[in-house]
Amino acid sequence: MNQRNITQPDVIGNEAQGDRSRRVIAVTGSTGTVGSALCESLRGGGHRVIQLVRQLVRGESSPSRDQVRWNPMGSWDAASLEGIDAVVHLAGENIASGRWTPQRKRAIMESRAVGTRCLCEVIARLAKPPAVFVCASGVGYYGDRQPPKVDESAGPGSGFLAAVTKEWEAALVPVEQGGIRTVRMRIGVVVSAHGGVIARLRLPFLLCAGGPVGSGRQGMSWIHLDDLTAAIQFVIERDSIRGPVNAVAPGALSQREFARALARVLRRPSVAPFPAPLVRLIFGEMGSELLLQGQFVEPAVLLRSGFRFNYPTIDGALQFELGRGAP
Repeated sequence: MNQRNITQPDVIGNEAQGDRSRRVIAVTGSTGTVGSALCESLRGGGHRVIQLVRQLVRGESSPSRDQVRWNPMGSWDAASLEGIDAVVHLAGENIASGRWTPQRKRAIMESRAVGTRCLCEVIARLAKPPAVFVCASGVGYYGDRQPPKVDESAGPGSGFLAAVTKEWEAALVPVEQGGIRTVRMRIGVVVSAHGGVIARLRLPFLLCAGGPVGSGRQGMSWIHLDDLTAAIQFVIERDSIRGPVNAVAPGALSQREFARALARVLRRPSVAPFPAPLVRLIFGEMGSELLLQGQFVEPAVLLRSGFRFNYPTIDGALQFELGRGAP
């Protein structure tokens, strides 16, 4: 496995950033795959990271200097956040951890819509609020889309994920009305060997049991983990960026093309399709929306703003993550 160098500049490959000053950045969801990588990268760039945590690490009786206890669904004391420079909000219920029962769907919606609004209301009331609030969202906002590609100007689609992301982004109103520059990062499938789709698919493909899901024609908009953390830092640095930002690589492809690329990198065949009826039987509505539907999304704002992707092709991203050599 290739090792990441966390001592590189804040946005690797994107040196022309404008203000390079060191910042104090609060991060929710800091223990997840994206949050952990982001915090490492920020600290490696000299920034101070304050982790907003719901629970303390076992054995600790009080938060450390760089931890703040927060309650995503209620009141909490945010006085220690006065004067921070930025907030990156990544927290939310995992949408792929189980079938979407009515109770599960309610938990997913509340963790994003209610949790985000509660956080935004607290941040907006600070006497010295941050200059920028970056909130994770998802390309599920666009619903099930076939080619041509869509960019940030496209409206919301239909389905549960589209409804969730629409409410999620609407919850940002308090910080927007408070004059805080707000960025909605619509994130695609994150390519990382440490979690997500790659970690789940690697073993079946190694066992020659991998292949396309359903028809394989559904869109798969993706981004390498390192490019995602760099993009988040990029939008923090660029005062001109606000509103929706598609955090995806420029090479959106079909799910069948993705399966073939993964097979090539692992040197295995892609001959064991996962039929749509079986997906629906096992995963229900979650499988239908997450596996059988998709989007072809273009990162128009990032490209227009001069962001440079280190991993613009799926083969290069997979080669790095799965230890077959960097592109």
